[in-house]
Amino acid sequence: MKTAQIVLNQDEPTKLEPLSFEPDLIILFGGKELLLSSSHVQEIRRKFPEAIMAGCSTAGEISGISVKDNSLAVNFLKLEKSQVVYKEIEIDNPDQSLDTGSALMQRFNTEGLKHIFVLSDGLNVNGSKLVEGMRAAKPAETALTGGLAGDGPNFEKTLLIDNNGAIRDKIIIALGFYGDINITYASMGGWDSFGIERLVTKSHNNILYELDGQPALELYKSFLGEEAANLPASGLLFPLSMRYAEDRAPLVRTILGISEKDQSLTFAGDIPEGSSIRLMKANVNRLIDGAEEAAEVATQGKNDFAICISCVGRKLVLRQLVEEEVEAVREHLGEECQISGFYSYGEIAPFKEGVECELHNQTMTITSFSE
Repeated sequence: MKTAQIVLNQDEPTKLEPLSFEPDLIILFGGKELLLSSSHVQEIRRKFPEAIMAGCSTAGEISGISVKDNSLAVNFLKLEKSQVVYKEIEIDNPDQSLDTGSALMQRFNTEGLKHIFVLSDGLNVNGSKLVEGMRAAKPAETALTGGLAGDGPNFEKTLLIDNNGAIRDKIIIALGFYGDINITYASMGGWDSFGIERLVTKSHNNILYELDGQPALELYKSFLGEEAANLPASGLLFPLSMRYAEDRAPLVRTILGISEKDQSLTFAGDIPEGSSIRLMKANVNRLIDGAEEAAEVATQGKNDFAICISCVGRKLVLRQLVEEEVEAVREHLGEECQISGFYSYGEIAPFKEGVECELHNQTMTITSFSE
């Protein structure tokens, strides 16, 4: 595998230096404002008409060990022993997520399919149902990783970059990898739970209405104190730990929206009735340790290219230390590995190999590719 990376900014021309190879795949991560106001993506599409292209908007772009806002991280890949196939599907609302995930997966030829990497609209989807649909339709030996597009801390609109270089919302993109390619992955958190465990007594898919028989929003606001006035953005700093089965590891859920009318909370993934919930808070050192642990699990003998998908909530907590979690990843993946990625509204991956894929929030998810 041959790789190259450039970073473009909003108020500059699209400067594309000659590459030493013709790319088969171009993966892009960019700020929403840049994607809407610049012609970078279209210029890249014109320059490399034969390459498969895919990408999304972000809550921060990762390139090497740098984390930037409203830039465009462009990754060029030449696959020498493997092949990649692009598929996409439209989605109008979160209620379609389960069927859409299944339908998207069924568009692939599953013979020899090693891995699926998926990028999804970050707001018009129920990430848990999307993963459930894809998981049920894929072959057991095919792994699945990816993430939900971001829009900084705004939660207004997320965007995908399709294979034509068009910038669109309400779509889900998947890349299928075939042939002689090694892909490893991991997803780790680092948040601390606190307070008593509460029971989800009323919910529907990813909307939580009641905890212990009390209105969910009212109870959640009582936890946040002064930060309650800044919801839903402040919810990124206080996610929930959800345990819905004794034999499954707890999952983290982050708030996407609130409703004063019915006192509900909307999350990126499902909150099943009968599950147990605890509030979580950040420990900066533990967040960085979580990223390092994910890299340690995901690393292989040779890492050519790695996509790091971390949560917007982690970025808001880490602030000026945000690059330290990427530096921790670099230490394990090595200097020769080209690293890119983005801060997201949800991360898709198993915790490690041999475990079922889940929709996570507030984790660092790493997918490492090598040929």
